[in-house]
Amino acid sequence: MISASYGAYEKVRAPEVWRVLVSKIGLGHSQPDARVETVVMELRLPRVALAILAGVALGLAGATLQGLFRNPLADPALIGVSGGAALGAVVVIVLLQDSLHNWLGEFGVPVGAMDGALAVTFLIYHLSRVDGRTNAALMLLTGLALNALVGSAIGITVYLASDEQLREWIFWSLGSLGHADWVQIGVAALFIGPTALGLLMLAKPLNVLLLGEAEAMHLGVPVQRVKRTLVLCSALLAGAAVSVCGTIGFVGLMAPHLVRLMLGPDHRTLLPASALLGAALLLASDIAARGVGGFEELPIGVVTALVGAPIFLLLLLRARRKGEF
Repeated sequence: MISASYGAYEKVRAPEVWRVLVSKIGLGHSQPDARVETVVMELRLPRVALAILAGVALGLAGATLQGLFRNPLADPALIGVSGGAALGAVVVIVLLQDSLHNWLGEFGVPVGAMDGALAVTFLIYHLSRVDGRTNAALMLLTGLALNALVGSAIGITVYLASDEQLREWIFWSLGSLGHADWVQIGVAALFIGPTALGLLMLAKPLNVLLLGEAEAMHLGVPVQRVKRTLVLCSALLAGAAVSVCGTIGFVGLMAPHLVRLMLGPDHRTLLPASALLGAALLLASDIAARGVGGFEELPIGVVTALVGAPIFLLLLLRARRKGEF
């Protein structure tokens, strides 16, 4: 409700937002102001819905990868999702936009970003397999190497961009919820909803994997199949979020970290709580990005980095004082 009340147009009071929602489901006795209804239904609520979807996806993907790699610093960027999405987006913007515009329209860049995220993740996954098994440590190192290679490819593509293409790329890469619409949200939900439910069902096997792969195999967990599913689901979640919102950092890293400090490492509570906290963090960041204090809107990726980086540094300092490093 708070998020739907603030924006560039003017502050819409919470009762007015409620009146619009009630009238839309046919329960209201008074019609809301037409301008307020347009602002709420076409501008504010799509942003809220997209922030919730993307926050759930990033928080859940981050918690899954941190559990899989048994590393609190793991996030979707390490398996190539963010870099691959950025490469796919910039290739569409600079090299393929004219050919894809008539075919996919506004979905050209999100489709390119999603394809890039999945392609780089798939490549990292297969390069990290040894004797038919996925080596988690090798996957992290492979991810670092391929992310550097992807960064070089992005730099070359950006070098070829025109001024207009460069502006579009920069706007996408900094992250934004300002272009949210119901069609885009529906498509993103088709990827995020079922994938999120599937990951929640894997909480128990993920708990067992914390004991080690050998122990998990002895306890009857199909380790390789579970790991493959976890990586694929995490890539789908983060790829879908990044494709529609652009690059948004620290949510997938910070939300699981905070939840783990409060609730412990049990993935039966950690996964859903990370999803909820990810949504809350992105909603709060969106309110700040829209300029509650009267400033112009900031890219949401900038806000999450400004807030997330100091908090994460404080967490690291706290862990160091406790002797955890």
